[in-house]
Amino acid sequence: MPIPQKGARWVPYGDTLAQSGGEGVTRRILAYTDGLMCVENTFETGAVGALHSHPHTQLTYVLSGSFSFTIDGETRVVRQGDTLLKENGVVHGCTCLEAGKLLDIFTPMREDFLP
Repeated sequence: MPIPQKGARWVPYGDTLAQSGGEGVTRRILAYTDGLMCVENTFETGAVGALHSHPHTQLTYVLSGSFSFTIDGETRVVRQGDTLLKENGVVHGCTCLEAGKLLDIFTPMREDFLP
């Protein structure tokens, strides 16, 4: 099960597929429905999530590491335990300062992440 089925109640981590999310970034799609999607992103030190926007509201929880995040022109350093809100259409991006993981929750789901 490389990518979980939409609506799967149980999504064992070992059954998920690590996909490239860009240079130095690995993405794992976890559980999702039409209205909600959970995605884990693993960053190597120095990896960049380029500035972008999308029509989804996104919550990001920093699981580990540290990141310089820019949201709507404001830049801050975030670390384990911090949470960020990026509403739909807001330009955002990051640079990984210390290797780590981010947990992203999107509403609605990111169809563009699916094959």
